[in-house]
Amino acid sequence: MVSPLRRQYLQIKQQYPDVILFFHLGDFYETFDEDAVTLNRVLEVTLTGRDMGKGDRIPMAGVPVHAAEGYIARLVAAGYRVAVCEQVEEATGHGLVDRQVTRVVTPGTVVDPGMLDAGTNNYLAAALVDERSGRCGFAYADITTGEFSCAELDDEGTLAREILRVQPAEMLLPQERHHPDDPAPPRPPWLPKAVVISPLAPNRWRQDRTTELLHTHFAVGTLEGLGLSGLALATRAAGALVGYLEETQPKALAQMGRVAVYTTATTMTLDAQTRHNLELTESGRGDTRKSLLAVLNQTRTPMGARLLRRWVTQPLVDLQRLGARQEAVAFFHREGLLRAELRDVLKQVADLERLTNRTMTGFAGPRELVHLCRSLDALPAIRAAITRPPIGTTDDPARIAPVRPLLARLPDCDDLAQRIRTALVDDPPASLGTHPVIRPGFAPDLDALRATVDDRRRWIATLETTERERTGIRSLKVGYNKVFGYFLEISNAHTANVPPEYLRKQTLSNAERYITPELKDAESVILTAEEHINDLETTAYRTLLTELSGAGERLRAVGESLAHLDTFAALAEVAVGRGYVRPILDDGDSIVIADGRHPVVEAMLAEGDDAGFVANDLRFEDDARILVLTGPNMAGKSTYLRQAALIVLMAQIGSFVPARSAQIGLVDRIFTRVGAQDDIATGQSTFMVEMTELASILHAATPRSLVILDEIGRGTSTYDGLAIAQATLEYLHHHPTCRPHTLFATHYHELTALADVLPRMRNAKVDVREDGDTVAFLHRVVPGGADRSYGIHVARLAGVPKAVVQRAEELLANLESAPRTTLPDDSLATANPVRGDDSDSSGSGSALPTMQLTLFSPSDEIARELAALDPYSLTPIEALSKLAEYHERAKERTGTGKGRRRGSK
Repeated sequence: MVSPLRRQYLQIKQQYPDVILFFHLGDFYETFDEDAVTLNRVLEVTLTGRDMGKGDRIPMAGVPVHAAEGYIARLVAAGYRVAVCEQVEEATGHGLVDRQVTRVVTPGTVVDPGMLDAGTNNYLAAALVDERSGRCGFAYADITTGEFSCAELDDEGTLAREILRVQPAEMLLPQERHHPDDPAPPRPPWLPKAVVISPLAPNRWRQDRTTELLHTHFAVGTLEGLGLSGLALATRAAGALVGYLEETQPKALAQMGRVAVYTTATTMTLDAQTRHNLELTESGRGDTRKSLLAVLNQTRTPMGARLLRRWVTQPLVDLQRLGARQEAVAFFHREGLLRAELRDVLKQVADLERLTNRTMTGFAGPRELVHLCRSLDALPAIRAAITRPPIGTTDDPARIAPVRPLLARLPDCDDLAQRIRTALVDDPPASLGTHPVIRPGFAPDLDALRATVDDRRRWIATLETTERERTGIRSLKVGYNKVFGYFLEISNAHTANVPPEYLRKQTLSNAERYITPELKDAESVILTAEEHINDLETTAYRTLLTELSGAGERLRAVGESLAHLDTFAALAEVAVGRGYVRPILDDGDSIVIADGRHPVVEAMLAEGDDAGFVANDLRFEDDARILVLTGPNMAGKSTYLRQAALIVLMAQIGSFVPARSAQIGLVDRIFTRVGAQDDIATGQSTFMVEMTELASILHAATPRSLVILDEIGRGTSTYDGLAIAQATLEYLHHHPTCRPHTLFATHYHELTALADVLPRMRNAKVDVREDGDTVAFLHRVVPGGADRSYGIHVARLAGVPKAVVQRAEELLANLESAPRTTLPDDSLATANPVRGDDSDSSGSGSALPTMQLTLFSPSDEIARELAALDPYSLTPIEALSKLAEYHERAKERTGTGKGRRRGSK
């Protein structure tokens, strides 16, 4: 017959068949059957067994309750989900204890600090797509901080970009019907592969169900006050997320006291390629230390680091909000001493957002509450640092106007800090049950019990002296061990003098051990009281957590305000240290940057290059919308392109920028087409990927966009590439609605001739200094077009074998001396770009002079090469090599055979 405990376990496990069930038994969470085998394999926990009836020995593996969070986090990191089943009533020793699953831990609901990046949010997201309209609902939340946002999006492309920005650890999706032979439902094309999918049944997304869930959670009668009125898809996504948390992490919902309904219309759009190419949060090779975020992140708190990451990945197009951010950064930029004092105090502040969550959910340990107390103790110093007038000046209320709203959200929390100090000992352990945690005076019942135990311990401590005097036995000792408890030990030489009330307990080779009724009573009081003390300490600690949880909203406000103060001060610190300036932002159509610098490259050079970064100007105005940039490889073209985009992006997060001055009309999107690589998974070649990205840009760009195009057309033949590059420039120039600011880097020097027929196009080149065979890249961008790429020089610098470099120089000389031709009339000359109102001023697509690229020159090619050869400068080996080469080429041209291959016999 199956035991009652086994029956209870199986009933609960049936409700959670696809997760590992942590079953609370005493001081351990036990797992059984396949779950135990998994625990043994993944966590290397000892696998044992337990008799559960019917003579069956069930596999079992367990972890201590006090250390469970770390084990759970490791399981989740390995791709598993964990249901925690707690004892929900006191164990009496009679009958089965009631147990219930209190939470289910998934990738999006991890709360253990050891498994979370302090500077990055851990988001759980929900999304659904309306098949008829194509519109999408999207919601995401971080249960460790209480952040909860949702939006209604126009299409799957916008949804994909939002998911890329948020980078959720787990995604809730409507459960799809699929063929039973398929191992899993099809993965949406807009969902990154790294995101874990948690499918929810279709009824979990119903409008009525999700609306009711939101009404209940926020205690409202209508969604209008939440900003969700008329946003059915956003409501369904947000409601599905709340429903999922209600089942898996009900305690976490307490911190999610509000939902932010947002629209992408107020933020800059950044696609996957742009985020990757601009290296916002990590370099192209995955190095987070060589990213824009790494340069800007001088924050002192985890909350500030997370906020700055959100800003970098979500620039604004809202002038009012950007102006407020700039004013706050400028305030800290001006107030150097204040900034230094504030940042010094902020180093004492712990992660208030996540500490608040752990407090409200009951997971915070005693030591974490001490960190919370110390953080709250720092608030008066933070307020004083900001409000104190500079030395030698009088107080001016207008001085702190940019940060006054943040100070207003720093409420007085002295009562909470004092409560923690009153409740906890000065240096408590990390968890309950090891050492005393509660300070005397906080819990009277606990104090009384401790007093009783202390009294009994003092009585036992004096017992040895008292009994020696009373009995006259000088060898009498009081001892203790875990088997017999307390005892009186008397050597055999004095056993004749043992008082009659002593009761023999144990005989040793040279002594006897005794107990007395009074000693046994004292022992019983101590042992019983110690167990009860642990219970009372736990109760008192839970009471403290409950009290602090009641101030959850106040603590959240503190954390949010400190995050903003920290971020503003950090941006100011970077601006001062690196010489950034405040950009002028407006609704105009110009981008004018004087002495702009690439923030990341400049930071890297500052660490090891005395020469420093070469600054360059950029000017986009009504009469100049396209800048075609030519110049050698390695001269800095790509750096110039990226720095323009980064300066614009930095300006639109509210930061100062690396330049002497900058005036920027708000940009709605930044597009980049940089680099080339195959997409083997989808069977797309390098050129196909390039053209797909170009098509996306040309369809989506607006006059307020910034487009970065690097080497368009290089993935195909010269004529095809040149034709595509010219057609792209003409389209961007003439199109009536797609006329973005465009930076176009190319090695097709022929394109520079377009500046004569395209009024809004300008040429620029990266300057080079030549001195004989020596070439120096000056990294300076100047007006005009380059006529050489210096590719062979770069090959020499890269260490290409000398023979290859010399042969390349010969071929280049032949190609440059070959007669030039023009493209056929039906190629570039007759391209039919979309014309705007000024099409008459653009010319008729005149043919550009191009070089006829061929591997072989006319028949007298070898003769010309021999005439140009200096035989006296050749070594014998080089002369033989040349002779063999000419011999091979001559035989191929005359058709007399392929000749003998070098090295053949």
